[in-house]
Amino acid sequence: MPPFSRFFCNPLLFTLQISMASSDKKPELAPASTGIQGQEAPGKPESIATTVIDAGAKLVQSMKPIQKIKQHACTFALYGHDLHRQIETSHYISRLNNDFLQCAVYDSDESSARLIGIEYVISAELFERLPAEEQKLWHSHAYEVKAGLWASPRLPDLIEKPELENLARTYGKFWCTWQVDRGDRLPLGAPALMMSPQGVNAGMVRPEMVKRRDDRLGISSKDLKEARLEMAEPEWIHPNADYWKQHRKGFAVDVVSAEMKTVAAFP
Repeated sequence: MPPFSRFFCNPLLFTLQISMASSDKKPELAPASTGIQGQEAPGKPESIATTVIDAGAKLVQSMKPIQKIKQHACTFALYGHDLHRQIETSHYISRLNNDFLQCAVYDSDESSARLIGIEYVISAELFERLPAEEQKLWHSHAYEVKAGLWASPRLPDLIEKPELENLARTYGKFWCTWQVDRGDRLPLGAPALMMSPQGVNAGMVRPEMVKRRDDRLGISSKDLKEARLEMAEPEWIHPNADYWKQHRKGFAVDVVSAEMKTVAAFP
């Protein structure tokens, strides 16, 4: 693979690079970045006027895309360019069809949670149709599910089990747009490509993070893992997924200047 692989997304014109990039640089300390995880976003509290506006809009507007969100899952993710950086995530999941899920990813399940990214989840059949270069941006879910890291709080086993069996055979592409773990109080810089936990040293979630999550939710990842021992695993995981495991290289995003494509010339 060449050192600079370009994937242009007009008009934002992102460039993917296997190198030090914007998503890998810690921003300078500023009102928007304190360097302390857990800081609230800057801004004035909600006013009575904005509360009235929101209540009125809720009465008359359709929220059909949001109403499609039917599931909540708590799991973990690793930065694709720095596996030492690991975060807990809350995925709110809607199903477009049996082969495609889309997830709004938050940093918690609280009402004050921050929307930190988006993950798309597709079946193995859809993954096989992707170009080889695209497949490298995706990760597998088999280990994450079997290890008990993917958890659906308060969902009965009878409902969760068939969903997990399907999920273990899927692939995901997760873009983190708000790096709250480094203290960003606003979404700063380029998005970061995230990876799923894996059963190798570099890809394993730190035990203290798992314990903290388990204690808060009242669950046991160890018990979940044992309960899923007999769960069928994929016959194989495509070698282009989890690219870092095979090649010891990750992906980072840099934002570069580029000539804009315009309908007409500027005056």
